Amino acid sequence: MKKLTKNEMKNIKGGSLSVSALGIGIGISVIVAFLVGVVSGFTNPSPCGGEE
Repeated sequence: MKKLTKNEMKNIKGGSLSVSALGIGIGISVIVAFLVGVVSGFTNPSPCGGEE
């Protein structure tokens, strides 16, 4: 096993980009779903459960 120097450790690439892209994609999806729900609630309001 080869020991890496500090400079080599800093230059390792990989992993973090895909996690960031996945996080951004999920975040955008959540925001879009929330906004669609808000718009749907204003344009087509339905009563909450309880009395019919």
